[in-house]
Amino acid sequence: MGLFTPRFLKDARFLSEAATKTLHHHRDLLRQDQIATLQGRIASLDAGIAARDETAINGLTRDLDVAFSNVIPVKAHAAWAENIEAIVVAVSLAIGFQAYFLKPFKIPTGSMQPTLYGMTGHPSKDPLPGPLSRALDFTRLGRTHLDVRASAREQVLAVNERPPLLNFFTFTDVVTSAGRHRIFAPKDVLVRDFGILPGRIYESGESIVHGYIQAGDQVFVDRMTYQFRSPALSNVFVFRTTGIRRIEMNLDPALGSQFYIKRLAGLSGETLRIDPPRLFIDDSPAQEAPFRRVMSCKDGYRGYSNGSDFGPTFPYLGSPKESFTVPSHAYFALGDNSYNSSDSRYWGIVPERNVIGRGFFVYWPFSDRWGFIR
Repeated sequence: MGLFTPRFLKDARFLSEAATKTLHHHRDLLRQDQIATLQGRIASLDAGIAARDETAINGLTRDLDVAFSNVIPVKAHAAWAENIEAIVVAVSLAIGFQAYFLKPFKIPTGSMQPTLYGMTGHPSKDPLPGPLSRALDFTRLGRTHLDVRASAREQVLAVNERPPLLNFFTFTDVVTSAGRHRIFAPKDVLVRDFGILPGRIYESGESIVHGYIQAGDQVFVDRMTYQFRSPALSNVFVFRTTGIRRIEMNLDPALGSQFYIKRLAGLSGETLRIDPPRLFIDDSPAQEAPFRRVMSCKDGYRGYSNGSDFGPTFPYLGSPKESFTVPSHAYFALGDNSYNSSDSRYWGIVPERNVIGRGFFVYWPFSDRWGFIR
């Protein structure tokens, strides 16, 4: 088909090819006389194309369209069917993409701070910013500004977190003697950062929550890399909690397996020891840059510890003299926020089969942590 071929000839040739394919596709459903009629119409159009007669081609095109409409009528709701099919294909592709390439993941806690942040609460006595500023803060920084006040003298009776809405938005009901306040925040944030506990009393007009909730980092998990190579020491990696007994003991069985994100601190056969603030691997201080950053005790890092800020020492690596050798087909996981991290020091090894992928990229919010995960 040449560059200077008239448009009516190009359209006619395209129609002839499409009609031929359609006839071939429906041939087993048609009678012989219907097939002969359609073949005749296509042949007439081809003859008109050969003669390059625009007037004749326009008439033959209409005749061919009518002939096909009579023999192969348009199905009712065909457009709806096509749209539904397109949606199903798009959803299937998205699910497949998550399953094999990149999976979105929300950081649930502060165990990886300051490398990655979970959701945190920030009480304030300052007036809330205006509506436009609040909208921009949420879009750019993931901040939700809240101002919830007691309508009368209220005593907190219960703090109940609701199941996540659309598996993403978390609300908590603060039940008081005067009613109920539904707050857009997880229970642990309200308890830890705003001090909302059963028994606490608020006077009329007093703030129950005033300030903002900072969304946890949203990251992409690279599920492809570990299909071709084993996880590497110091990787930030995501894994299922299935079969990790100490974790499953503290979870609601109805929730099923959970996903955790930590730093891979020990490979099979390696012997670990912690002499705060340093992590030792096979009797030498850990050399990889992420470990050195944690052990530097700078820029928000505090080094590695044998216990938490508010609890006893851990069952594993609980003192500078204790060591642990990682068994085969397993990994040892540590949080960068060592003094506030439930990790392999408490619940033990991560089975190799539980690994999902590597923490790859912080895609939201657009904070100073946005970008590739170090």
